Amino acid sequence: MQPQRPLRIIHCFRSPVGGIFRHVRDLAEAHAVAGHQVGILCDSTTGGTYEDSLFDEIRPHLALGLVRMPIHRSIGPMDFAALWRGYKEIRSLQPDVLHGHGAKGGAIARLIGSALRVNKYSVARLYSPHGGSLHYSPRSLAGRIIFPLERFQERLTDALVFVCDFERQTYFAKVGKPRERHALIYNGIDDREFEAVDARPDAVDFLYIGMMRDLKGPDLFVEAFSRTERMVGRPLSALMVGDGPQQGEYRDLAVEQGLGRRIAMRPAMNAREAFALARHVVIPSRAESMPYIVLEAVAAQKPVIASRVGGIPEILGKGSAALAEPSDAQSLATIMTAAIVEKDWASRLMPEPHTFKSRFASSVMTAEMLQLYGDLNQSVRTSAKAST
Repeated sequence: MQPQRPLRIIHCFRSPVGGIFRHVRDLAEAHAVAGHQVGILCDSTTGGTYEDSLFDEIRPHLALGLVRMPIHRSIGPMDFAALWRGYKEIRSLQPDVLHGHGAKGGAIARLIGSALRVNKYSVARLYSPHGGSLHYSPRSLAGRIIFPLERFQERLTDALVFVCDFERQTYFAKVGKPRERHALIYNGIDDREFEAVDARPDAVDFLYIGMMRDLKGPDLFVEAFSRTERMVGRPLSALMVGDGPQQGEYRDLAVEQGLGRRIAMRPAMNAREAFALARHVVIPSRAESMPYIVLEAVAAQKPVIASRVGGIPEILGKGSAALAEPSDAQSLATIMTAAIVEKDWASRLMPEPHTFKSRFASSVMTAEMLQLYGDLNQSVRTSAKAST
């Protein structure tokens, strides 16, 4: 059931790149079309030309505007300045819902939302971890600091929203079972993205698309590609698409292994445009939560090879032979080889399109999220009235 009145919704997150940015854009557009007013607060120091174009696309749906300001990745004194500026910006917008995404976005939304509550604003405070801080080991120094902070911030939270069961179970194990309301709402993609993308005649054999940083495994892709060539017994072709701080390192790695001419590199681009440039998509991540790129590739009916990490098995199937062992270039290469030499590989292993769409459509995600927003806002308003 849709809330009876339009809501004023603000999404807070740090870096406008990757899955979190995609998730927020989808929610913002769908909820704006449904008649709600939406705004975004995020970092101003990350993202490039490609991300600027994405902001331009979503801007017409942001009735509450776009606020960009410096939000640093690590915890430090500058966070106080970000919180004060964020508080002033958000207070003027009088939101009904503050939804924080990622550790920094979650802290900003919940701290500012709690300050507003002290000043008699009826605002619901939500937090979606999106992996992020949950990737740390509880035994690491970062884990020993972050997980108690996560537990403490539950007191400032009206609901936690997990985008996959892996994320939910990881939070339970590392932070604890939430004391407040929590929900599992899978990431979803637009109906238009369920149309098949055919490979161009000049398509390469394998595509890596994602951030150029070790966590996403570009180095594993290069190593696995080299091994796949040796196992297949002939030269192959590949394309790496994305931006990031280690891009030069992977270009050098490809050259060092004699693959400079067979592994091309391009900056970040639209995923469906990239899918047309390749016959297979490889996602070799060392850690993930619920990556949109896997959803997008499967929806486009591209054969997908991925690491068995995060929520990816919830997409491809927990026992799928398309899943490689994490951080294992040989395991990845074995599957890449099978995809090349076995003609029925994709038809046997990829999810059935209709069933996949019924689970991961954006319409399902946005409706469930809006219902949660409405329930929480009504609860907050009822509590506020009872306390006066």
